[in-house]
Amino acid sequence: MRKGAVLYNNIKAGEICEHENHYTFQYSDTYLSTESPEPVSLTLPIQPEVFENVQLFSFFDGLIPEGWLLDVAEKNWKLNARDRMGLLLTCCKNTIGAVSVVREDDE
Repeated sequence: MRKGAVLYNNIKAGEICEHENHYTFQYSDTYLSTESPEPVSLTLPIQPEVFENVQLFSFFDGLIPEGWLLDVAEKNWKLNARDRMGLLLTCCKNTIGAVSVVREDDE
C-alpha cells in the first residue's frame, strides 16, 4: 500500500492511500477538530467518513503535471505515466495551489 499525507496550506488535512483495488482519502481527526476546516476540494467535502474510489480521485489526478513537465518527470525519475499514484507522490510535494501531497512510508 502506498500512501501520502495531504497538506492544505502546509497543515496535514488527511491521507490518501492506494490499496490493491481502490483508493481512499480520509480527513484526519486533528484537521476536522480545527475551528474552520476547509475541504481540499469541493468534490471531497469535510466529513469524518472515508472516501473510496476505484480510480484515483479526479482532484488528485488533476494535481499531476501534464505535457512537457510530465515528460521531464518521467525521464528524470523513470516514472510510468500510467502510475498515477506514483506520479502524485513524486511530483506533487510543491504544487502551485494550497494542496500538496507528501509520500509517507510504505507499509
